[in-house]
Amino acid sequence: MRKMRKKKTCTRKQQRILVRNRRIGIGVLFILCLILIAAKISGVFSSDEYWELSDDEITAEKPDITVDLLDLNEYSRPGLEAEQITGIVIHYTANPGSTAKQNRDYFNGLKDTHITKASSHFIVGLEGEIVQCVPTWEIAYASNGRNKDTVSIECCHPNESGEFTRETYQSMVQLTAWLCEKFGLDENDVIRHYDVTGKICPKYFVENEEAWEEFKLNVKKALDSVE
Repeated sequence: MRKMRKKKTCTRKQQRILVRNRRIGIGVLFILCLILIAAKISGVFSSDEYWELSDDEITAEKPDITVDLLDLNEYSRPGLEAEQITGIVIHYTANPGSTAKQNRDYFNGLKDTHITKASSHFIVGLEGEIVQCVPTWEIAYASNGRNKDTVSIECCHPNESGEFTRETYQSMVQLTAWLCEKFGLDENDVIRHYDVTGKICPKYFVENEEAWEEFKLNVKKALDSVE
């Protein structure tokens, strides 16, 4: 007859060791999970790295945008990476009657003239046309100390008052609302160049505070309409 093998049994001491090791393992896994969750939350709420929603994720109506990027150069498009976008800055061209294309070409020409360092991410023309000059994930030379964390919108105007045409204004509202949703912002994150440096820009919105508040209200309405 075959001899029956004896089943190996653990002593009480060995059982205690196994239980202790399991508890330690579970505790380590729990701590690792907490660390990963904390790291993810920290990355979402405090990261300075650039991020944006894709076009498919944005419910606001995207305006018609002609992409005509500036050549890479140190005077208007340095190719430097932007930080997380925390604001949209409104400007005016201070060049009455000029078109979006003319202002875009001026910025691009700075690579040859070296007159100054200047540019903008977007330019809104007299007929409401929108030209993109610089990708939003790159900085533009527009808003001084806020270049790294803002997107700039340069706006054309027909005369010295700086007041915008109806077409320009409508495109400004639509573009601003679309950008706000793209970067998780609202109308309170929309500012004037004036609010950064004290420069009278955009002139009409600096000299007419009520018009500025109305513009932000219209941006809010545009955002509310897509919620």
